[in-house]
Amino acid sequence: MKATPGERLRSLLFYILPHHAISRFVFLVARIRWRPFKNLAIWAYTRLHAVDLEQAIIEDAYSYESLNAFFTRALKPEARPLQNGDNSWVCPVDGAVSQAGVIDNGRIFQAKGSDYSLQELLGGDDAMATPFVNGRFATLYLSPRDYHRIHMPVDATLKTMTYVPGRLFSVASWTVRAIPRLFARNERVVCEFETSSGPMVMVLVGAINVSATETVWHGLVTGEGRGITRTRYADGEVSLKQGDEMGRFNLGSTVILITTEAFELEPEITAGASVRMGESIGKTSQTQH
Repeated sequence: MKATPGERLRSLLFYILPHHAISRFVFLVARIRWRPFKNLAIWAYTRLHAVDLEQAIIEDAYSYESLNAFFTRALKPEARPLQNGDNSWVCPVDGAVSQAGVIDNGRIFQAKGSDYSLQELLGGDDAMATPFVNGRFATLYLSPRDYHRIHMPVDATLKTMTYVPGRLFSVASWTVRAIPRLFARNERVVCEFETSSGPMVMVLVGAINVSATETVWHGLVTGEGRGITRTRYADGEVSLKQGDEMGRFNLGSTVILITTEAFELEPEITAGASVRMGESIGKTSQTQH
């Protein structure tokens, strides 16, 4: 679906909004622990968004110490069983598929009439991009009502983490249609992994109100500086198992899973499909030795 003239007109507002100032303000407000304020904030939030708390470890919304703690709530261990059959990878998040498919000679489809460069998405790193130029991708959108923790689709070892500064455009479906190259322009954290079937990248894309992305091995990542910051990790320094938590967003945003041609997405992973963490997202066709 292509952006309508109305969506393009509305998107102009995002070009002039002070993205980072707004997000810093939300960051502070979401961490206020004063009970009357945080309870009011949680009450308002749950009225605006249909949050399902039945699967959360803490089911009482007002027992959370802050609005941010409520956003990043943990689920009961049995809430997201892993569908990990032979060579299967699991979906890293709860949310919806924005787009998914084949990377076309280094170009990733964003919306009708709009794509962007894989190399640009990965912070301009040609060497990182090369294995994926004809690979597969899945762009997964987390809405404000969703579970906000991010998990590993497969056993993997971290190679590099790259912080790429940028804008904080909304990642709602209509802005994705209306703003060209949105995911390659927004602030993001690029996590490069090695798996038994080759390299994999998970891109954690920031958005307005979401300027606080975290990883389990580093903590808060986003907003660390004006330039691209790349950290390399020794082999085996950070190894995570399938289903392990690898990071989290404050409010909702987007994860882009990038794989090689050795990976095939499940047929139902198509634009608009709902997904849950732990469900099979695809399978590898070969294993490296």
